Parts: sequence; C-alpha cells; structure tokens
Amino acid sequence: MFERLREDVSSVFHRDPAARNTFEVLTCYPGLHALLIHRLSHWLWNAGFKWLARFISTLARWLTGIEIHPGARIGRRFFIDHGLGVVIGETTEIGDDVTLYQGVTLGGTSWNKGKRHPTLGDGVVVGAGAKVLGPFTVEAGAKVGSNAVVTKAVPAGATVVGIPGRIIPPRDQRAAEDPLQARRKAMAEKIGFDAYGVTEDMPDPVARAMGGILDHLHAVDARIGVMCEGLKELGIKNCDNALPELKDEDFEAVKESGSARKGAEAE
Repeated sequence: MFERLREDVSSVFHRDPAARNTFEVLTCYPGLHALLIHRLSHWLWNAGFKWLARFISTLARWLTGIEIHPGARIGRRFFIDHGLGVVIGETTEIGDDVTLYQGVTLGGTSWNKGKRHPTLGDGVVVGAGAKVLGPFTVEAGAKVGSNAVVTKAVPAGATVVGIPGRIIPPRDQRAAEDPLQARRKAMAEKIGFDAYGVTEDMPDPVARAMGGILDHLHAVDARIGVMCEGLKELGIKNCDNALPELKDEDFEAVKESGSARKGAEAE
C-alpha cells in the first residue's frame, strides 16, 4: 500500500514541475485524492459492496470534481493533472504511467451491458478536454490532442487530433511529403505570423489555411519579381519603387496573442 503511494507521489513530481514537496502533493492534488479514493471504492466493488462503492465514488466526485466509476481498472503511476471535469466510465481499463488532463472523458457510446468504454495502454497521454468514446484500445505511447474526439482505435505511438480524431503522420514524413514546408516557414517569419503555439506535430485547420496563404504570397512575390525584370529590360522603371515595408509593430497584437496562448497551453 505505502509502496504504491510512494509511486503515485513520485509520478506527480515527474510530470508536474509545479509540485514542490511531498506534503503539498498529498494535500493539494485532487487527482491524487481521486485516485486513492478510487482504490478503496474499486476494492469494495470487486468485493460485492456495489452501493457502498458507488457512494464513496460519489463523495470523491463532490470533493475533487473527478468522477471515476468504481468498476474502472487503473494501473500504476496514474496521473490526473488539474483534474476538474474528468469522467472515467465503468468498463474503462487504464495501463501504467497514463496521464490525463482536465476535462477528459473516457466514455461509452452504447447502453448495452459489457465492455463499452476505452482501454488505454501504458504511457498514453490524453490532452485537456479530449473525449475518448467507445470500447476500443488506444495503444501504448499514443497521444490524444486537446479537445479531440476519438471514436476509433489508435495505434501505438500515434498522435490523434481534431474532431473527429485523425492520426497525423510524424514530422519527418510530413516534411518529405511537403517540399514547401521550409519555404513557408521562412515566409511566416518574414511577415511575423505565429500559429499560436501549434507545433508541427499538432497542425490545425487555421494553421493549414494560413500556410496556404503564405504559399500563395510567396508565389505572387516570385511572379512579380520575374515581371519586373522583364519590364526593366523594356526600359520601364515603375518596378524601381520599393514595396511597402512590413513593420514589426503591425504584428505586435498577433505576437502577443500567440505568446499568451503558448503560456496558457504550457500550464
């Protein structure tokens, strides 16, 4: 019992840089409180004390804002960060070293008896607000992006984003498939565009649309350059006029919004 508790406390230190000492973790982390109470309610559930197990889990929900059905099976070193709004259904199975963030739902899509909730393999990470719904498996090491809705099995090590959830290829594969990526990044830096903290491993539709605009700008810029060279050869000097300068202050609002969003995501 105490060995498992030490493991749980250690897992908090490993995955939350805000944790300062053991006393703080034991007294101020609702995710840990919910897990410890769940172990008691799960034991009672398996021993046949169904009502008492549900009653204790309900008390835990009132105290922590985290709802874990006593029938759910949870592995070692499970960590819920922040925790408010997390819901874990009855037939959920969770492996070792799994991390959930606030607002996550591990739910079902059927009223039928039997297995109706997901299974998470070892080392799975589920981002804030994500919904994993149905009796399928998210294999070991997979990551579910914030606010994604996943209704199909996820292979080991994959990253799933979006609604409905879709698997995105690794960064190296996307770079090979998209030769314009480096040029697009250079143009983005030139005009001060920031995709609001969305990394290359977590693309979103807005970032993709802005990427298309940057590609178009680059093509137009190149075409105008060719036209100007031709006009110069004809003796026309209109192209000698400089283009309007892109000033940093014009993009300060975008940069500040991006920095604020990055800080919020880091927390």
